[in-house]
Amino acid sequence: MVFLYWTLIIVCFVISFIGLVYPVIPSVLFVALGFLLYGFFYSFEPYTFTFCVVQGVLVVALFAADYVANLIGVKKFGGTKAGVWGSTIGLLVGPFVIPVFGIIIGPFLGAILGELLVNRTNLKDAFKIGIGSLIGFFSAAISKGIIQAAMIIYFLIIVLE
Repeated sequence: MVFLYWTLIIVCFVISFIGLVYPVIPSVLFVALGFLLYGFFYSFEPYTFTFCVVQGVLVVALFAADYVANLIGVKKFGGTKAGVWGSTIGLLVGPFVIPVFGIIIGPFLGAILGELLVNRTNLKDAFKIGIGSLIGFFSAAISKGIIQAAMIIYFLIIVLE
């Protein structure tokens, strides 16, 4: 049973990393599910107050990294709130409209359309802003991957002592 339990926990963590590039999958929930499974299968005893606070801070950092990286990526290339919103909407809608490539094309087109429709930006500038949204998306994925890895490593250190 130990093998089965750890397999389920590890599968949750793997799915959480898939969620970094496929935002429909709520990464943080799968990390938390892995923690909960460990607690149910073994014990919640290792989850001290300090552990919960550290994990809570890292969860806040995950959400902040996602928003801030997208915001900086769009703003650095001259975008406005319309580009940020368009990029965010494209990130959520893109994978459904264009399977496989929608995760990249969605935020790019969303930022371009947001700028074109709301701010009447010229196509060249809107294209640059779209590139910025892609840079923001990839930066966020890398940042969130590092934070999630820290959460899981800290978890493993605590439960395997």
